[in-house]
Amino acid sequence: MCDKPYWEGKKYAFFQHKECEFFPCHPVADDSKFNCLFCYCPLYALGDKCGGGFTYTEDGIKDCSKCLLPHKPENYGYIMERYGDLMELARKKD
Repeated sequence: MCDKPYWEGKKYAFFQHKECEFFPCHPVADDSKFNCLFCYCPLYALGDKCGGGFTYTEDGIKDCSKCLLPHKPENYGYIMERYGDLMELARKKD
């Protein structure tokens, strides 16, 4: 029996673009584990239900500049599990 997640250690779950002008786009102690795969967080659309460390500006805009949730390799599974919530947001309503 394997205790680790199906995606752990897979190449598709981690990507790094060190030549990007913004790398890393958030301050971190160790950029070797900074995951660029979700450069633009797919959970942004979930608003206050995304699970990340966001704040709101005075104008009511969601500010994710201090959130590292999509950039930590161990959070790949969490983000993939939330795609059902995103599909529900995008579902056509009659």
